Amino acid sequence: MPTKHALIVEDDADIAALVAVNLRDIDCGATVATNGLEGLRQATEGDFDVIILDIMLPGLSGIEVCRRIREQRVSTPILMLTSKAEEIDKVLALDLGADDYLTKPFSVRELLARVKARLRRSAPDKEPGFAGAAVPIRFRCGALELDTELHRVSVAGRPVELTAKEFALLAQFMRHPGRTYSRTELLDQVWGYSYSGYEHTVNSHINRLRLKIEPDPAQPTYVLTVWGVGYKLTDDAPVC
Repeated sequence: MPTKHALIVEDDADIAALVAVNLRDIDCGATVATNGLEGLRQATEGDFDVIILDIMLPGLSGIEVCRRIREQRVSTPILMLTSKAEEIDKVLALDLGADDYLTKPFSVRELLARVKARLRRSAPDKEPGFAGAAVPIRFRCGALELDTELHRVSVAGRPVELTAKEFALLAQFMRHPGRTYSRTELLDQVWGYSYSGYEHTVNSHINRLRLKIEPDPAQPTYVLTVWGVGYKLTDDAPVC
């Protein structure tokens, strides 16, 4: 019995079968949805470790499926798999909350490497935003708490569901309270150097993170904007 399970939302039966077969090599089972509406239903009702989502789908586009998944606070990592290579599609997918993007035709080896990277969210200290971490660490800033071992975030004792990238962003801030990061630095630390040029994606993820952790997202008390520079975690957060 596989220890992990993926949802593949892909209308090309051959590609879906190819992905599902190769996922077995990394101990990951798969469920296949062949259209956007079914993919959305499975993603929001099922329990998956990763979602592999095509953009060009019947019913609902993958972009719309991604948007609705994140609107419903589903934090499952999303890997966009598509034949569309235009820059605007990549930026839009990442802005809406996708964790990674792979263009067809793709290398099976690269696909598996990226899926394994997403599955490592259960060991987040090995993600890009956790470079150099040797042991699990718990952080606290006011009523905000983060546990890297359990991959858990809470505010005043209330659990908060974050995506892998939102978690990595918050952990990067909590490791260095008061330090200001530029968007480029955050992109390099959390997404990796291959996403250079997608700085707007950082803004989108910061906004979603604030919606989840801030008492008033319009007047943030944890993740602050440093105008003209970037963002930082306050080092003087009140305890609620």
